[in-house]
Amino acid sequence: MENTGIRWVDRFIIAAIIQGGIITVLALTVIAFQIIFPQVNIMQHLSLSFGGPAKWFFLGIIFYLIIVVAVAVTALFYYHIEMNLNRKFSTGLKTLAWIHLIGMNVGGAGAMLYMTFAGLAGSGVLSLFTEGTLGKQDLAIMDSFIEPIGAFVGFLGIGVICGGITFVLAYRQKE
Repeated sequence: MENTGIRWVDRFIIAAIIQGGIITVLALTVIAFQIIFPQVNIMQHLSLSFGGPAKWFFLGIIFYLIIVVAVAVTALFYYHIEMNLNRKFSTGLKTLAWIHLIGMNVGGAGAMLYMTFAGLAGSGVLSLFTEGTLGKQDLAIMDSFIEPIGAFVGFLGIGVICGGITFVLAYRQKE
């Protein structure tokens, strides 16, 4: 296949690398705050309050890691279509692929980062970053995160559906 520019496989690999970088920065930030505030064991505090809002933190992190892997694995599908099957993307397929790329990355990352932030805010850990002391759990604040998380998940869903349509249509194309 002639190299006519960046392929979809490249776009998804680059996106996975960027997403991996974001989750790494998030992890390093939590470690840095643990070093800055050694009197408070942040992970222990979150673990002890797992029954409450802190579970959103852990689920956000776990789902974010899944998004990173999903974006990387998606590149394999595009590799198969572009390299093995030697399919070309029409304007319509390119549009669907762009929606897939943006929806998966913006929707997925947005929802998971919002969940992570909500867990920190609701468990009182966020006040450690802003005020230097642990706050109390605030279950009421969690309600304000539901709509934005839902919107990002909806955007993720639209992206994944468009990706599925892209795969099916590209796969069924005549050579």
